[in-house]
Amino acid sequence: MATITTSGLTKSFGPVTAVSNLTVELPSGVVGLVGANGAGKSTLIKMLLGLLSPTSGGATILGFDCLTDGLKIREVVGYMPESECLPLDISATEFLVHMARMSGLPADSARERAADTLRHVGLYEERYRPIGGYSTGMKQRVKLAQALVHDPKLVFLDEPTNGLDPAGRDDMLGLISRVSSDFGISVVVTSHLLGELERISDHIVVIDGGVLQRSTSTADATQFAGSLLVEVTDRADAVIAKLREGGASVAEGRNQGSFAVELTDDDVTGTVVAAVAELGVGLVRLQRKRHQLSEIFATNDSPVEVAS
Repeated sequence: MATITTSGLTKSFGPVTAVSNLTVELPSGVVGLVGANGAGKSTLIKMLLGLLSPTSGGATILGFDCLTDGLKIREVVGYMPESECLPLDISATEFLVHMARMSGLPADSARERAADTLRHVGLYEERYRPIGGYSTGMKQRVKLAQALVHDPKLVFLDEPTNGLDPAGRDDMLGLISRVSSDFGISVVVTSHLLGELERISDHIVVIDGGVLQRSTSTADATQFAGSLLVEVTDRADAVIAKLREGGASVAEGRNQGSFAVELTDDDVTGTVVAAVAELGVGLVRLQRKRHQLSEIFATNDSPVEVAS
């Protein structure tokens, strides 16, 4: 079922149109909203939250009208902004308790929810330290926690991995996945990195210049390709030569020891197994290859970054 529906949604700032005639449905689960910086992602989120009035068109979120039900929407939706917005002179606990109280929770429940949420994002031991002494990764976790503290049904996460190193990005992506899988909260996460969204999203929506480019399930976008991915322990060149001698079409991979074999009506899997057995080579991996989201944009002039 759609958690968000837009119809002709448009927002202009003078001569600049940030979102243009957007009509799309976003399902439950984890939805990746991808587009380059300035593509209109943040503007769209603010309109959906009722914080910004559209120039024309409309939208609903969880059954509420974004034009008239902004307060009701914000009671059941969490928002992690991209910008730096944290008070640096108080602790994470104080901040989350305040945010929970602002959402209508009584004092005791607010304190309990704050502790539980900080534990979930991995900040329980540091919960009483001033936020100003936190690293960038810890601050991003505080921003995620405040979006979750009132137990929302849906959260918007705007560029949650900004400023994080690769390990920090992996940790944040893992947290986002658990928000959906462990707590049943729908997530709309924005990023300009396709690789990140491919890892965690059930559905992908691509916008460029405020215009919808594509809306598809991640499974459909990354369906099986017509090749078999093979990885061997050693002597990859010998295995490839043996397969080519037998008429197989082989494309060498970027990683030493891996390559792809084009699928045909013949038993390619059996051919590969026979070749490595004959050469006495160890077989590490043998699986159907899937397309990557980056391949969707390989022939387009899209500004979206394909690196993870």
